[in-house]
Amino acid sequence: MGGNWIRKETNSCGGFVMALAAVIFSCLLIGVTGQDGQAMTAEEKSQIRDQILEMFDHAYNSYMDYAYPADELMPLSCRGRVRGLEPNRGDIDDSLGKFSLTLIDTLDTLVLLNKLDEFEEAVKKTVQDVRFDNDIVVSVFETNIRVLGGLLGAHVMADVLKQRGERMQWYRDELLHMAKELGYRLLPAFNTTSGLPYPRVNLRYGVVNPLSRTGTESDTCTACAGTMILEFAALSRLSGDPIFEEHARKAMDVLWEKRQRGSDLVGTVINIHNGDWVRRDSGVGAGIDSYYEYLMKAYILLGDKVYLNRFNTHYSAIMKYISQPPLLLNVHMHNPTVNVRSWMDSLLAFFPGLQVLRGDLKPAIETHEMLYQVTKQHNFLPEAFTTEFRVHWGQHPLRPEFAESTYFLYKATGDPYYLKVGQSIVEKLNTHARVPCGFAAVQDVRTGTHEDRMDSFFLAEMFKYLYLLFSEKSQLPINIDDYIFTTEAHLLPVSLSTTQPPCHTNNTEPQAHEDDLFSYSCPSAQTLFPNNPTFAKTIRDSYKYLTGVGRSQQASPIRGIELPLHDTGLEPVEFLKSMGISLTPLTELVSASQGSAFQDSQKGVYKLKLVAEVSQTPEHEEVVPLIVQLISPPFLGRTVLTAGPAKFGMDLTKQEHGVKGSIVKSVPYTACGPIENAAELQGHIALALRGDCMFAAKARRLQEAGATGVIFIDHREGSSSAETPLFQMVGDGEPTNDITVPLVFLFSKEGATLTAALKEHHNVDILLLPKEKQLGKEKPEKLNIKFRLAKEGELAEGETESTTIQLVLEQSETDTETNNEAASLMRENQETCSSPQKDPESSP
Repeated sequence: MGGNWIRKETNSCGGFVMALAAVIFSCLLIGVTGQDGQAMTAEEKSQIRDQILEMFDHAYNSYMDYAYPADELMPLSCRGRVRGLEPNRGDIDDSLGKFSLTLIDTLDTLVLLNKLDEFEEAVKKTVQDVRFDNDIVVSVFETNIRVLGGLLGAHVMADVLKQRGERMQWYRDELLHMAKELGYRLLPAFNTTSGLPYPRVNLRYGVVNPLSRTGTESDTCTACAGTMILEFAALSRLSGDPIFEEHARKAMDVLWEKRQRGSDLVGTVINIHNGDWVRRDSGVGAGIDSYYEYLMKAYILLGDKVYLNRFNTHYSAIMKYISQPPLLLNVHMHNPTVNVRSWMDSLLAFFPGLQVLRGDLKPAIETHEMLYQVTKQHNFLPEAFTTEFRVHWGQHPLRPEFAESTYFLYKATGDPYYLKVGQSIVEKLNTHARVPCGFAAVQDVRTGTHEDRMDSFFLAEMFKYLYLLFSEKSQLPINIDDYIFTTEAHLLPVSLSTTQPPCHTNNTEPQAHEDDLFSYSCPSAQTLFPNNPTFAKTIRDSYKYLTGVGRSQQASPIRGIELPLHDTGLEPVEFLKSMGISLTPLTELVSASQGSAFQDSQKGVYKLKLVAEVSQTPEHEEVVPLIVQLISPPFLGRTVLTAGPAKFGMDLTKQEHGVKGSIVKSVPYTACGPIENAAELQGHIALALRGDCMFAAKARRLQEAGATGVIFIDHREGSSSAETPLFQMVGDGEPTNDITVPLVFLFSKEGATLTAALKEHHNVDILLLPKEKQLGKEKPEKLNIKFRLAKEGELAEGETESTTIQLVLEQSETDTETNNEAASLMRENQETCSSPQKDPESSP
């Protein structure tokens, strides 16, 4: 630690310094106390650690008591989630393979938390009960990181305990044999011309077998193809069979070869047959994240300098184009100076932890602090949030990435501030996610409503990082610095780098690039921040009030105004708010001396000074347009209908390939009574006419009848997406988490096209997906018009008096009348505005 830098020299394969993980942290770690308050005492840390153990017991025991041997726990229903017995959730269910997913994913967590009796019992259950010869299609990526990684991590732990002579004396590498069997069942996915794996595989029939029900996919995400090397290489080196590492290495080689040479960035989705990029947006979040992670960690685990060279090349590009401290924004890989969106997804929260492994502390501290401020505002990280730190997607499935980065930053800095951050994570989980049967995902951070899911990664990752954060090395059953974490936080020994003979030469050579201080050396914090023990606090302070939480309130120059109604008809208010207009009654602006009679006469009348501010519409207010694409002959994808989304049901923006199905008309067509053609609807996407009852009620009936999706068609003759702004269908005031099928809305003209196609061709297959996934389509910019009241004396010389507009808002009989009234008001002001809305269909 006395030197400024510790050199990390390796051969291209093998010969790697076994203690690299320990070196990384020891050369970063400096003693820091009292930077944001007093250091946490050993007793306080012990109390929090005990609390984490109790929380883990509550979650794990709930799974074992109510769900095992099912793959996951449904914590609100207090039962297991078995694929095929619960409503299909789309791509999310590809993680489930009827192989007791949560148990396998949790095995090495039991060891780390010193629950050794429970670990031994869980290993016995796994060996006795789990089978992989299942006729089921699973995600190659998820099965690799959760199940294969879980088996390997548990095997390593079992072997360590056995070598100590106290436990597991009966163990004969059963978990390793299971891992090898599963590895062989995943290998058929790599049978492509490029070497990039199919995204899905049938555990029994593979990919090409006619019984596999998969193999038609043409593309996969970058992370899906590039997050295999740790598990597959570990399997090869532990089992002695090189085939797994060879296939995973080939996939990494292809992704490297296909990078954009001008920017050194990669895209999000790639064609698995020809290697062409399907989606060219580049970032560090969903779709790419763990590819970068596995380049760095493959170097640490395997000792192959090629991976480090590639990582450094990509990292330089990330910091040049994507990093806009403290933000990390997606760009076009071929034109990286252009941002493709103004929101970030929560998966990028892992990136500060990866930056710590590289030794780049300053941007890690900056981004982590930004994320912490967002959690202060919303309790948890929403699945996506805007550059203004507002909610874009409100779900929070108990993701661990923020806790992961918090742990790594504490290891690197020793700053007790990060213990306080960890404590806040623990408290919020207990307060906002704990339920009688475990912990439930948050459906919307804005409302705190729960979702009936507890993903396996919650037990595999969250409790590892939290427990480690509050533990000393002496309190752990293993030396944690001898291991590297996979992306699922499974533990693989860095000693694997020295147990393998020289590996086959890589297919590609790294691009020569200019070395920087971090490329091949482990940085000393004293060198980075000389004589400044409070460097982390100095960096954080710049972002302390980033989201406005905690800042002293100051009067805003623009008045916040709203319209109170004396009934429950909220549609007019929501419509105006969606256009950026909020109003204050004139009665609140007149003095009491003017008398109550005058105030009563002014009800519904508003006086505005029309000062327009033109700005980008905030992303969180924007309706994400969907499409209904006709893909069966004779249409073949050429007929595309613009559709509106719903605020409930399946989130199509998270379905990699959309939802496909054939369409059938509901009987009755409004779906407001008992469904008479349930047998015909089974397994198909239902068409239903808007009106007579709520969207949610229709959706429930059709879902119960067996429909796999619903397309609602507007009953207003002549309406079209070209003339009417899209809106989001909302629920009926009751919880809607029971509705899991995808829901879209077509206006009358688009609906007529679809029903005419069905009438003529009888069997019409369609695809439901976000409009942005159409190649070559750019999202149009939208404008938001804001108004504020003029202050006295604000009129310019010679300017006429401010315009007076009389707005009379009454509860209308139909949504149409309300929307037309508001639209006419906008026309009176001779301003145009693209206005997303929410429409609960309260009347036919």
